[in-house]
Amino acid sequence: MKNNGRKEVALVASGVLLGAAVAGPAASAALTAQPSTQKIMVDGQQVQMEAYSIGGSNYCKLRDVGKAVGFHVSYDALTNTVRINTDEAYSDEAAASATVKLPTDGSQYVPRVGDRFLCDDGAEYEIKNVDRWDNNVYQAAKLPPLPVPKCDWNAFPTLTLPEPEVRHYCDQYGDDLFVRNVYEVRRMVCTIYNALGEEPSAWRDGKPLATVETIIPPEYEAYTAKFWPWRESEITDLVQSRPNSRYYVDAFDFYHNGAYQYTRYLVLSL
Repeated sequence: MKNNGRKEVALVASGVLLGAAVAGPAASAALTAQPSTQKIMVDGQQVQMEAYSIGGSNYCKLRDVGKAVGFHVSYDALTNTVRINTDEAYSDEAAASATVKLPTDGSQYVPRVGDRFLCDDGAEYEIKNVDRWDNNVYQAAKLPPLPVPKCDWNAFPTLTLPEPEVRHYCDQYGDDLFVRNVYEVRRMVCTIYNALGEEPSAWRDGKPLATVETIIPPEYEAYTAKFWPWRESEITDLVQSRPNSRYYVDAFDFYHNGAYQYTRYLVLSL
């Protein structure tokens, strides 16, 4: 398709969005969406595309249009901006670049509606609801900052934080996503350090007898304790009962059908 053809499609898409904006909240509130039964043709060839009829107009995903006619569509989650480049061809790499880049330094990621993840199975998962973040039956208030040292944390071996990971599961019960929360993994590690610092029997010659590692080995998953919301007592009680153990910790944010549910904490002592 020629470049001017791509620009024409982009203008049509912009006109549809503008029409929705002019209608205003009051008018759009009464509109209903139904799957469109109309054919979509590109250069005389029918293409398969998910489309909905709303108020007599067809609506479809801009990225799907870009894929069908060959222009670049990307999303910048940091600035909440959709970018269209009619001079650049569509590519799967472009779609992947629009997904959330989870921080690898252990800093906190806060989900937002519209964020998308590229899953381990190649699927894209979009966050549609974050109302329960910091306000749900599992976590009724915002978590405090990470714990401060109550002992010499330098006495512990250097800890390697786990890589961000996204796990996707889809079945008859719904579409689920688990996103490793490295920030909360740090919270668990810091809490173990402080709990060990209060246990004299956990030390010998100024060095801790216990070790702390991240990521639960697959062979030990059946013995892993899972809890939510965050409870410092869950960690400290375990340390007090087994101060000389090897600890494994991990944490995942759980989403169901696009909606954030809670953060699941996992801890294992051997």
